[in-house]
Amino acid sequence: MSNIRVLMIGDLVGPAGIKMFEKHIGSLKEKYKADAIIVNGENSADNGRGITPAIADHFFEMGVNVITTGNHIWAQKKIFPYIVSQPNLLRPANYPSKCPGSGSTIINIGAYKVAVVNLQGRVFMREQLDDPFKTIESLLQYLKHQTDIIFVDFHAETTAETAGIALFLDGQVSAVVGTHTHIQTADARVLPGGTAFMTDLGMGGSLNSMIGMKKDIMIHHLRTQMPVRFEVDLEPPYVMSGACIEVDTQTGQALSIEAIRVVDDQGLF
Repeated sequence: MSNIRVLMIGDLVGPAGIKMFEKHIGSLKEKYKADAIIVNGENSADNGRGITPAIADHFFEMGVNVITTGNHIWAQKKIFPYIVSQPNLLRPANYPSKCPGSGSTIINIGAYKVAVVNLQGRVFMREQLDDPFKTIESLLQYLKHQTDIIFVDFHAETTAETAGIALFLDGQVSAVVGTHTHIQTADARVLPGGTAFMTDLGMGGSLNSMIGMKKDIMIHHLRTQMPVRFEVDLEPPYVMSGACIEVDTQTGQALSIEAIRVVDDQGLF
């Protein structure tokens, strides 16, 4: 194996996102001859906020190698002790060091060590986190002694901040992909230094929802600014999106990145 291929799947939202993953991940892995799967699971709980130990275990049983998250990682309290015991469920690395869990992990894919890093942006995000640029600089001092194959999930609100971290890391990591906005972008490419980049992988969930949530409730909130309780949309059709990234194992540089988008109009429930 001189090259490896990794599927990176965007935020899976609630039961609809999980069902889409269950239904299509096998055929996607076969189609792209993927060696590993990285999934953002921070919205996979029934209410679309956080992830539970049972859901994380389910992802791992289905062949997921690493689960990344973001600003909703702490929404389900049972995840606190679980994330300490499961190194391949990540929280953003630039959370305070006293938070449970880790922001990076190293896994084995065949004969190769592969690092996965989870970071969170700061622009228009509520959490007051450490500088992601300084955080990744520090992490790379350790990770580069272990492997040159490094994948980064940057969970951020703005396209500019995601592009900034990708361009900053170009040539230092294998891939930088964005999550959080749930809107797949059309800019997948390999940057000049050899880093695969995509501003946002997109999501898994109800296609005609608003970021996986029932649109009527969210539109009411936008129009009135009144507080509402968002609800996960379970109506078809459904979507699941992400990217397949191929990396040269000798250099750690990306050879290609291809956007993935599956739409399914069949009922999943």
